[in-house]
Amino acid sequence: MCTESTHAHRPVSGFAPRPDPDFEFADPLTLEPVDAVTLTTLVDNKIDLLLPDQGPVRRAGLLAAANAPRLATSVLDTGETYDVPLAQHGFAMLVTVTRAGTDHHLLFDAGMTPDGLVDNMRRLGLSPADIEVVVLSHGHSDHVTGLDGLIRAVPTADLPLVVNPGVWTKRRIAIPGILELELPAPSRRALSDAGLDIIERQHPSLVFDGSVLITGEVDRTTDFEHGMPFHEALAEGTWGPDPLILDDQALVVDVAGHGLVVLTGCGHAGIVNIVRYARRLTGVSKVAAVVGGFHLSGPAFEPVIDSTVAALAELQPEVVLPAHCTGWRANYALAARLPDAYIPNSVGSRLELRADPSPEVFPAAVG
Repeated sequence: MCTESTHAHRPVSGFAPRPDPDFEFADPLTLEPVDAVTLTTLVDNKIDLLLPDQGPVRRAGLLAAANAPRLATSVLDTGETYDVPLAQHGFAMLVTVTRAGTDHHLLFDAGMTPDGLVDNMRRLGLSPADIEVVVLSHGHSDHVTGLDGLIRAVPTADLPLVVNPGVWTKRRIAIPGILELELPAPSRRALSDAGLDIIERQHPSLVFDGSVLITGEVDRTTDFEHGMPFHEALAEGTWGPDPLILDDQALVVDVAGHGLVVLTGCGHAGIVNIVRYARRLTGVSKVAAVVGGFHLSGPAFEPVIDSTVAALAELQPEVVLPAHCTGWRANYALAARLPDAYIPNSVGSRLELRADPSPEVFPAAVG
């Protein structure tokens, strides 16, 4: 194991490859339980100001809009409108963990546009200066580009950026006779020139004194999660199939009294693979929440929705909070199969879990 220093100290510890996946809980690493975690959605595909609070999820709804800053406009009789959070195709989550009375803040992904991330943080009353570590789930631009605005908004010298080494891979979508769409890759030079402390980890890493796990490359063990068809990578000047997107990684927190909170960006490794891998790495079987993009949208992925939902149901999570690329059909299937766990997401929503919560604070989620 190695430990290095961030901003003031670099709170990222690296580990050797995990043992044989046939032994689910063999030699788990030690993920320290936290007293509380809050996941605040900064970027997602949907914003719905009419959604009410639901179970452990708090909303940035009409009450927040009423107190929001105003924008000038010439087409309304008041001359102003509400500066509310905006949606876009992309994903970013602010992860706040509390342990022994201390809060730590981590940015997981950064969204699709240069300023969408920091603009939504401003609208939600959050400060980019509080971010201590940045983690990219993978290298697709709808999870990366918001780093542009972050770099311009706050000093990023020595700010740790944790990535899988494959994040820099040049990629495209190539559907024969229909589409060739280049997917811009992160610029290592630009991020390094901005002062970010780039930490490449293929294998699991622990952050904040062992209280947050970054999975690194995820074991692929299911027989139905086969990756992304028509996805290609450029290697030695030649385009070739890249369905697995091996740089895909997730974030895991163990909330005392609840179990694992598993956060994904797109879930290209397969959401079931990811949750099973998190359980094996930590030796913790109980799943508190599965959150993020499950990449089940569109005709190429819809055939595996039923298998995915059935496998997730077997894990009996307290909360399922799908986002981004999950798709409406998968959301519908999850809501139908897991009505007490399923909660729709929206920009500004906060999932709040605390150790040993009382029923009055966190009632059971409703469908």
